Amino acid sequence: MLIDTHCHLDFKEFEQDRPDVIKRSIQEGIRLIINVGSSIQGSMDSVEIAETHESVYAAIGIHPHEADRIKEEDLSLFKKFFDKKKIVAVGEIGLDYYRNISSKDNQKKLFIRLLKEAGTRHLPVIIHNREAHEDTLSILQDIIGPEIKGVMHCFSGDKIFLAKCLDAGLYISFTCNITFKNSERLREVVKSVPLERLLLETDSPFLAPQVFRGRRNEPSYIRYLAEEIAGIKNLDFEKVAEVTTENAKALFGI
Repeated sequence: MLIDTHCHLDFKEFEQDRPDVIKRSIQEGIRLIINVGSSIQGSMDSVEIAETHESVYAAIGIHPHEADRIKEEDLSLFKKFFDKKKIVAVGEIGLDYYRNISSKDNQKKLFIRLLKEAGTRHLPVIIHNREAHEDTLSILQDIIGPEIKGVMHCFSGDKIFLAKCLDAGLYISFTCNITFKNSERLREVVKSVPLERLLLETDSPFLAPQVFRGRRNEPSYIRYLAEEIAGIKNLDFEKVAEVTTENAKALFGI
């Protein structure tokens, strides 16, 4: 059994066949899915999807791209989502200095606000970090402390940053982009992650595995990611599935 710890079934790419996508994932041995909100509307939709599908849990968050547009009334509405069932994390939250769609200052302010909400409710965090390594880790440690209950999603850093994340207690997740032909650097990083700190994610609808590259990704494809990791680490597929599933259960309490 496998767990997809990060996907976006609330996105428009799944509007026409969402129930079929979820059914197909179950048929492929995907035990559970965590649908990750990345906006106010997305978080609301994530909660609704989790409430209507037994195999889906919800994370609620606001992506750093949204930071310039967020108002106090939005954050007040966001807090109300915590009253809903099946919420297992706060995310996707963090910093994105690659595209800088929102100002760095507003990104930091929003990140801090949402980390404090997570801390108040003792929920793990799902972190988006793109070319903001030092600021992301510094803010996490300032707000949460030296031991961080969370995951660095879609890891893209080098081995030096990986070591810092592991020292801080974070789990590390990779997506199907490690199956790409030009992803040798990332595959080398995968070798350095202890299996007991590793999570699997598709980040659907993005980053479909190499065999489906250019098409929509979906949770059922996470098997390709587990197989790739098994090959990289010279482990049995069943071992990767077992340990990463236990890791997800431990972090998210599912």
